[in-house]
Amino acid sequence: MPDFSKRSYRKELLDRDDVPFEDIKRNMNELDFINTYLGGHQITITGLQLILRKITAQEITICEIGCGGGDNLSAIRKWCSKNHIRATLIGIDINPNCIAYAKSRKENEGIEFITSDYRSVTFKKKPDILFSSLFCHHFTDEELQKQFNWMKENAQLGFFVNDLHRHFLAYYSIKLLSSIFSKSYLVKNDAPLSVLRGFSKKELLSITSRSNTLASQLQWKWAFRWLLIFHHEQ
Repeated sequence: MPDFSKRSYRKELLDRDDVPFEDIKRNMNELDFINTYLGGHQITITGLQLILRKITAQEITICEIGCGGGDNLSAIRKWCSKNHIRATLIGIDINPNCIAYAKSRKENEGIEFITSDYRSVTFKKKPDILFSSLFCHHFTDEELQKQFNWMKENAQLGFFVNDLHRHFLAYYSIKLLSSIFSKSYLVKNDAPLSVLRGFSKKELLSITSRSNTLASQLQWKWAFRWLLIFHHEQ
């Protein structure tokens, strides 16, 4: 029986550097499916809308850290196109296999992808909005304090985070669904583990209180997600 009272720090298989490209590709495809049909992409769009609602933007630059296969950026591009917003999109990921897969997808044409630790990237011009999706749970609380500060300092308008609520229903649901429908050993192992590495409300509020992002808004979203939004005062 997992202990849901505290975060797990057991490494996911995807955090390894010896995973074959074809396995990465299958994993990214299934994550895109999960984000599409369990509402992950819609939560990302909501985060974008909440930052943009206080301004009138016709042209913006949006950067995702830990972008994986780029499916979030593809979803954002579709939304921006529908809403007549010219968007320059950037994805950063430390895993070269993820970036290779992102670049190979037709849906991602025109998106700039960078293979790097996000902390090593220096922007010629800071993006308007920074965000991450299912990225924060890979880090310790202390690392996240620094990550939130970095996002605050490098975003002109603000940033948002879309990540997991650690809950027994979320754990057993994704464990069952992945065991039945997934063909990826990475998804079967990492999806339930990701939930155990996820957050309680108290933990996220504690991280923001110990960083310089205390003014962040925190919202619970279906299915067992947290949406954290920080925007600079205009």
